[in-house]
Amino acid sequence: MTAPEEDRPAPPSAFPTVALDAKGLRALAHPVRVQLLGTLRRFGSSTATALAQRLGVSSGTASYHLRQLAGAGFVVEDSERGNNRERWWRAAHVGTLFDSSTYVEQEPEATFLYHQAVAAAHARRMQDAVNEYATLPAAWREVSDMSDYSLRLTPEEALRLGAEVREVIARYRQAGTGESPEGTGRVSMIVHVIPEADETPSGEG
Repeated sequence: MTAPEEDRPAPPSAFPTVALDAKGLRALAHPVRVQLLGTLRRFGSSTATALAQRLGVSSGTASYHLRQLAGAGFVVEDSERGNNRERWWRAAHVGTLFDSSTYVEQEPEATFLYHQAVAAAHARRMQDAVNEYATLPAAWREVSDMSDYSLRLTPEEALRLGAEVREVIARYRQAGTGESPEGTGRVSMIVHVIPEADETPSGEG
């Protein structure tokens, strides 16, 4: 299982990504940390206070979890913006690679909690988008799409589908690369390929 906001099976561009090991997985297995990291990746450097306000947590909670993320190498201090009064933080990578098929056996609890945290972050982003939909200019309202599809695929077909979708996404300008051409806006593309357990053959027998 993959979750594109924080978790990608293949890097879409030349910008730095990080592969989760067991230690990193355990560090990210918390909903606040996933949201903090995702927010820094989407919007750039920020302070614990500003992040706390955005996420609806206390500044002490944000500070604590930022320190945990820093200890695991996911965020670093932004020395260009920091001062003696307040620290600024930035994400160390633009995305995360995660071999969940391996770690679901090696680190089952951490894998479950991480997937739960990413799913919660995606749900929050979708709800925020729905809440803000009426405020968008008409041209941006027209691009909104909340479709879902139910397909019958083999594992090989599902892998190929995911790879083809990532190839399409890679052809477009990535957010967080420093480019903000006139007329562009931030668009979230959340892609899930989710096998349904009650319909998935066990392969036994």
